[in-house]
Amino acid sequence: MGAIFQSLGRTVLAGFVILAVIVIATGGAGARAGDHAWWAFVLRWLHVLSGIMWIGLLYYFNFVQIPSMPKIPDEQKPAIGKVIAPTALFWFRWAALATVVTGLLVASMYQYLAKALMLGEGFVAIGIGMWLALIMAFNVWFIIWPNQKKALGIVQVDADAKAKAARVAMLTSRFNTMLSIPMLFCMVAQQNGGL
Repeated sequence: MGAIFQSLGRTVLAGFVILAVIVIATGGAGARAGDHAWWAFVLRWLHVLSGIMWIGLLYYFNFVQIPSMPKIPDEQKPAIGKVIAPTALFWFRWAALATVVTGLLVASMYQYLAKALMLGEGFVAIGIGMWLALIMAFNVWFIIWPNQKKALGIVQVDADAKAKAARVAMLTSRFNTMLSIPMLFCMVAQQNGGL
């Protein structure tokens, strides 16, 4: 058992094996496997899974890493900037993309994508949630990540540009944290009658 938990890859694989056992044992992959509803469910599950990764990392940055940086001795900060932050930002940006892509696929499969994006009747909540998520994903890829590359020294810039980039990335991350609250509410509200 210890060998499973020594490797993140084996741990994740074990999670999928347990999932497969549960699906098979409960008959969840029966005759429906492969039909439209089954694929829509799988995409929705992947949407939620990637969304948890995305927003979880957003909250990690804003609730843990950023507030903790002033408390970390200067000689230890390079470990954050050279090892932890680049890895976290890799998963952060790809989880954002996966969340958006799977969400758009789910909306397409259920044929409400255009209605939601136009905030049509019956799709206002999910539409607002989708627009907020699209803004947030844009911020991840086109504001936060380019500025973090400068702040972390992946792209070489002078000290002033590095400090400015770090501030822009942090403020945009805080903006996304703010938007995540109504975005998550709207996503849940659509199916639970919250709006």
